[in-house]
Amino acid sequence: MRLGLILLVISLNYFSSATEIKMVEANSWYQFRGPARNGICRETGLLKQWKEGGPTLLWTVTNIGTGYSAPIFINNGFFIIGDVGDELVIFAFDFDGKLLWKTRNGLAWKGPYPGARASCTYSDGRLYNYNANGRLGCFSAIDGRELWALNVLEKFNGKGITWGLAECVLVDENCVYVTAGGKQGLMAALNKTNGTVVWLTEPLVLGESKLPDYERVNEPAGEVDSASYSSPIMFTIDKKKFIAGCSLRHIYVIDATTGKLICTRAFPNRFQVIASMPVLVNDTIFFTAPDSGGGVLYKIETNGVLSKKLWTTPLDTCHGGVIALNRTLYGSYYRGRTGWVAVSLQDGTVRFHLKTIPMGSVLYADGRLYCLSQEGDMTLISPSPDKLEIVSQFRLITERKSDVWTHPVIYNKHLYLRYHNRLFCYDIAENSN
Repeated sequence: MRLGLILLVISLNYFSSATEIKMVEANSWYQFRGPARNGICRETGLLKQWKEGGPTLLWTVTNIGTGYSAPIFINNGFFIIGDVGDELVIFAFDFDGKLLWKTRNGLAWKGPYPGARASCTYSDGRLYNYNANGRLGCFSAIDGRELWALNVLEKFNGKGITWGLAECVLVDENCVYVTAGGKQGLMAALNKTNGTVVWLTEPLVLGESKLPDYERVNEPAGEVDSASYSSPIMFTIDKKKFIAGCSLRHIYVIDATTGKLICTRAFPNRFQVIASMPVLVNDTIFFTAPDSGGGVLYKIETNGVLSKKLWTTPLDTCHGGVIALNRTLYGSYYRGRTGWVAVSLQDGTVRFHLKTIPMGSVLYADGRLYCLSQEGDMTLISPSPDKLEIVSQFRLITERKSDVWTHPVIYNKHLYLRYHNRLFCYDIAENSN
């Protein structure tokens, strides 16, 4: 069995199986959570600790609108989105923070917690963005010109969700993949050049299933499950591509070539909020959500089926992401417990609990965890399987908030942090200070 991410996987070599991880490097941070969608940055030569007050602030960009989406980076600039007035706006900047162009992708999100959600995804000179209201747009990365657009909810008879659609669409060499969550289908693959439908998965209908590969939430029977707030990932088994993701109440795996629904697993949660991306770890995959009982690790079989629940853990990360590293998962609790934990990949037990930092988003680079709390504390942590050691810390914003939700990004030895209409760029090169 040969199992790996399409673009980049960090091999843990932990579980005793015949699985071999395929390593493929990529340079740009062209999508949410990086080349492998796993929150791991491969850059080295970064500061191991910061001076008091944090690393050197190089510049701040303002007026990028309200939102929580993280920037993405390619060789000649970066892109970030925000809601400005009644519209969602995509901004293109150079690496000095100079605006190159801006364009629109439909309406702003005016529902609970206003602001733009999903980051753009870049591929072959194009940007793809899915707004909170269901509009998927494709734009030229050179000048922002719209190339095509599609209202996914209207096309596939889906419906919006309480806190706005937040999926960062998955793109490969041929298609854009989006969780439609509609009566016409669960997921759609669209031609990335013109937006035409390549395939459409069957809808995910609630109700008792007698087929073991298609486990379902029983009630309300007959209702179609909508898209969640999570973003899917792609992996390969013997060169065959699969997509793993989540609907509001289920985990799913789909054949990326044909659109066939391989399996579903019930993942009920009180408020129907699954927002954390799946985490691929060798021949297993980790899912978590708040108000669901915590996280769960499944075994992936050679046909893509999630066959065995290996363990559960109290780690209930919402939208801050989870890092898999050195036989350990790192993430923050969401409800009922506070702080950050190191969870054993062997059995799901919590090996270490750091209670002093509020929940937040996490990135890994060069031996350190970059933990941005939702209250605005930026913390540099040295991780080990049995300890989380605070190395440095500073305040991103002077005011105390509870919605600093944008994931940190590191690109070309610069740390990028966002709080709504402000993007901060810090120099974190080892020889900088």
